[in-house]
Amino acid sequence: MKRPDWTEGNRIELLENGEEYFPAVFAAIESAREEVLIETFILFEDKVGLALREVLIAAARRGVRVDMTVDGFGSPELSEGFVRGLTEAGVRLHVFDPPPRLSRRLKPFRRLHRKIVVVDGTTGFIGGINFSADHLIDFGPEAKQDYAVRVHGPVVTQLRRATLEILGTTTTKTATTETTTAPSAGPAAQRRWWPGRAREPRATASTMPGDHASRAGSAKAVVVTRDNHRHRDDIERMYRMALHAARHEVIIANAYFFPGFLLLRSMQRAARRGVAVHLVLQGQPDIPWARWAARMVYDQLMRAGVHIHEYCERPMHGKVALVDGAWATVGSSNLDPLSLSLNLEANLIVEDRDFNRALRDKLQPLMRSHCRLLKLEETNAHRWWWRLGMGALVFHVMRHFPRWLARLPRQTQPLLPVAETPVVVSAPQTPAIEAWQWHATKQLSKETAE
Repeated sequence: MKRPDWTEGNRIELLENGEEYFPAVFAAIESAREEVLIETFILFEDKVGLALREVLIAAARRGVRVDMTVDGFGSPELSEGFVRGLTEAGVRLHVFDPPPRLSRRLKPFRRLHRKIVVVDGTTGFIGGINFSADHLIDFGPEAKQDYAVRVHGPVVTQLRRATLEILGTTTTKTATTETTTAPSAGPAAQRRWWPGRAREPRATASTMPGDHASRAGSAKAVVVTRDNHRHRDDIERMYRMALHAARHEVIIANAYFFPGFLLLRSMQRAARRGVAVHLVLQGQPDIPWARWAARMVYDQLMRAGVHIHEYCERPMHGKVALVDGAWATVGSSNLDPLSLSLNLEANLIVEDRDFNRALRDKLQPLMRSHCRLLKLEETNAHRWWWRLGMGALVFHVMRHFPRWLARLPRQTQPLLPVAETPVVVSAPQTPAIEAWQWHATKQLSKETAE
């Protein structure tokens, strides 16, 4: 991991759920003059997707350059009419790694899981919210609880650069040939069965324009990404650095929680030295074997003094954290093997007391009124021997899972214009709803070497 490229002079605004996020994004697109860049894991043809489609069509028709990238696995069911309306208006719709039609449900690995919007290089959005109606309260009991941010200032340039890097990974087809280029992997990247670091490519004028957003506030921020080449563990390391630097309080709210051994150890060590570590996690896991393994993780964490709150109001989809009233993160990365070892993810790291206070003011009432605080005896009482054995097996498999996954071939995923792939086009149907620094770095390097 290279040294983070922190930027000063940013304004970061917290957005909770679709009620705050969608109107803010749509308003920014409606005011766009030159460019709209969007990345999303999920785009459904529901009322949110249809509303996004209309503002994008209007923007394209008035001459705005619009590029939207969706994941081929997360967004497999858009009708031909939905797509045609976008492309005929001039929207460039791209599909990240579209799986073959007969196996679209068999390729869940190495997905584009990021959620980013950049408008005119001056306004940015990043978080965990997809373009789907299940992020709205009126969706019902299954409506997701989630967070995103609206960003103004120099860090928007980093968001724009990240989206352009994805667009630079293109596959062009002719009748007899297919070529793939991947600037993010480096021109000499090779497939290998063991993990390695690719060289940092130089930015070029075509992919990294020299535009920059002006100062807009007082927040210090940086965009941190995870990919399968040179940034494989950057997000996890930022979490661990923050935990090592923590002195008073840590609050982590995360949808899918099964981190690796080093991150678990960082949480335990923070709690043992007197830091109040609070985890806000899913209250109703839907995978039984994952629940058994997670309970074993809970036991280890709680014995170290970590407080675990199970959110029981609605599905928890957030991926946020704060430390000591100064450090915070909002983004797309869960703390599980898929996000930490396979998917393309993006988080914004913020050092700003006002933003930290705003996030804390959202999480504290959630913990008090809508969560159940677990007790230690709940995690180890009344265990049948076979359940204990199965949980132990799953835990140790998952503990080493990220390291094993890192050894999978790091192939370049194609990014296709929607006109060249049938995957995103299907017969109309009801969309399936898917479900501060130095001493921390020194200590982190010492711990990794142990």
